[in-house]
Amino acid sequence: MNQKHLNQISSFRRISLVTVIAVYFLIFVGGIVRSTGSGMGCPDWPKCFGSWVPPTSESQLPKNYQEIYAAKRVEKNDRFVAQLESLGFNEKADQIKNDKSILVEQPFNAVKTWIEYVNRLIGVAIGMLVILTVWRSLPLFAVDKSIPVISILTLVLVIFQGWIGSIVVSTNLLPWMITVHMMLALLIVGLLLFIHQKAYKLKYPVFHQTEKSSFLYNLLMLGLVLMLGQIVLGTEVREQVDMVAVEFGNMVRGEWIAQLGLEFLIHRSYSLLILGVHVLFFVKVYQHSIRRAGIYKWSQILVLVLLVEIVSGVGMAYFAIPAFLQPIHLLFGSLIIGIQFVLLMQLNSQKNLKLVSVRNEHS
Repeated sequence: MNQKHLNQISSFRRISLVTVIAVYFLIFVGGIVRSTGSGMGCPDWPKCFGSWVPPTSESQLPKNYQEIYAAKRVEKNDRFVAQLESLGFNEKADQIKNDKSILVEQPFNAVKTWIEYVNRLIGVAIGMLVILTVWRSLPLFAVDKSIPVISILTLVLVIFQGWIGSIVVSTNLLPWMITVHMMLALLIVGLLLFIHQKAYKLKYPVFHQTEKSSFLYNLLMLGLVLMLGQIVLGTEVREQVDMVAVEFGNMVRGEWIAQLGLEFLIHRSYSLLILGVHVLFFVKVYQHSIRRAGIYKWSQILVLVLLVEIVSGVGMAYFAIPAFLQPIHLLFGSLIIGIQFVLLMQLNSQKNLKLVSVRNEHS
C-alpha cells in the first residue's frame, strides 16, 4: 500500500470518527429533548411552525394554529397508516388510527420549540458529516470496496432516520416509533464504527493471535444482546414515566417511581445481570493477558461506562428522576453498545487471524 492510500485512509478515519462523536452528541441532545418534554416543540417537519426559523412568541402564529397543525399531522398519519397496512402491519396501523391522544396539539412554548429546533439543526449537521464521510470513502474503493459501500448505506439510513423522525413528530411521540428511532441511531453508530475499524485495520494490520478469543467473543455477544434488550425495556419504562408525569401534572416527581409497573422492576434488576456478564468478560480478558489491539483497554472502559450507567439509573430511581440525569443515562447506555461493538470487531479480527494461522500451518 503506497503513501497516497495511507493518507486517504487517515483522512477517512478522522472524518468517520468525528461523525461517530457527532451522532453520540445528537443522542445526548435527543435525551435533553425527551427529558424537557420538547419533542413536540415543533408540530411539523422539516420546518417548524411552517418556517425554517421558528417563532419566538405565540403572537407570531395564527389564532387557530393548533387546529392547522393537527390537521396536517392527520394527513401525514393517514399516509403512514396506509404504508403500514400495505406492509402487513395492520395492528400497528389500527393503533395509530384509534389513538386519539395522537391528535392532541400542545400549546406553543418558545423554550421547547427552540430546544427541538436546535436538535434538528444538529441532525442536519450530522447529515452533512455523513455525506463528507461518503466522499472521503470513495478513494478507498481500490483498497477495500466494503468501506465506500457501507458508507453509502449509512447515508441512506440517515435519510431514512430523518423520515422516521418526521413520523415520530406526526404521531405525537408514539412510543414504539421512538424505539425504532433509537435503534436506527444505534445501527448508524455501529456502521460508522465498523468502517472506521476497517480503515484502522488497513493501516495497522493485526499480527498477533489471541487465545480463547472465541469464548470472549461469544460472551460479549451475549452482553450486546442483553444490552439491546435493556434499551428496549428502558424505552417502555420511559413511556410509563411519561404517563405518570401527565397524571401528576408534571408535579410531585418523588411519587413517580412508586407508580411504575413490573417493567421498571425488571429493568432495574436486569442491570445486575448485564454487569455480571461484563465483569466476567473483563476478568477473562485480564486472566489471559489480552492487551493487544486495545482489547484490555476497551474492556476497562466498558466496565467503567457500565458502572456510570447503573449509577445514573440509581440516581433517577432514588432522587425523583432528575431531568439532568435522563440524557446522561441515555448517552451512556448508547456508549455501551458502541464499545461492545468495537470490542467485538477486535475480537473477530483475532479469531479470523488465528484461523488463517492454523490453515497456514497445515498447508
